[in-house]
Amino acid sequence: MNPLRLVIHTKRHPSAILLIVQLLGIVLYPFIEQADADRIGFGIFGMVVLGITTRMVRRTPGYTWISVMIAVPAIVLLALQAWFGMPQLLPWSAGLEAAFYFYAAGCLIAYMMADRKATKDELFAAGATFTLLAWGFAYLFTLLQALQPGSFAAAIHPEAPRSWTELVFLSFALLSSTGIGDVIPISAHARSLASLEMFAGLIYLAAVVSRLIGLTLQEQGQRSSR
Repeated sequence: MNPLRLVIHTKRHPSAILLIVQLLGIVLYPFIEQADADRIGFGIFGMVVLGITTRMVRRTPGYTWISVMIAVPAIVLLALQAWFGMPQLLPWSAGLEAAFYFYAAGCLIAYMMADRKATKDELFAAGATFTLLAWGFAYLFTLLQALQPGSFAAAIHPEAPRSWTELVFLSFALLSSTGIGDVIPISAHARSLASLEMFAGLIYLAAVVSRLIGLTLQEQGQRSSR
């Protein structure tokens, strides 16, 4: 694919770019969260994801100014943590990022539900929305862990704070209702959040994804009958 076609494809399917970046983050985070020196890379990647997501919101029925008002202070807090090592800001940045990803997910859902035609970009948006929801709950878990240490445990070093990778893994397991994983919610508040995420995952698959699949099959049936 030449550069011109790549640019055109990106403009037509921005949801695919957001999805790829989010999945790339899941792969990269285990490599950049192990040492204190890597927190800069961790923060920078978080800023990149926030920026791409903000741009994605512009294509949805959501208001860009709302996403910007949430993203800008979150980016500032991430920068302060990345370059100056200020862990006391973690609850604030985690709360803002959770609110940002949930708002972006809501905007993408409104984008997918706006018409009765399933485009390729909307299919990519379905995957991107799932990852946005998973990241949003992972940041809620991060916030809860910062405010209430010991909310989550695991088979290895159960008393230690859970890493971002572990909390994302827990979030994807709950949202997809697969139930796999050795990270478990311990406190009452953690279990409450976990229950809400499982409910959100079931509703999302039943109401949004099934609708897109139905519209796609309907469109294919109409084409084959012509």
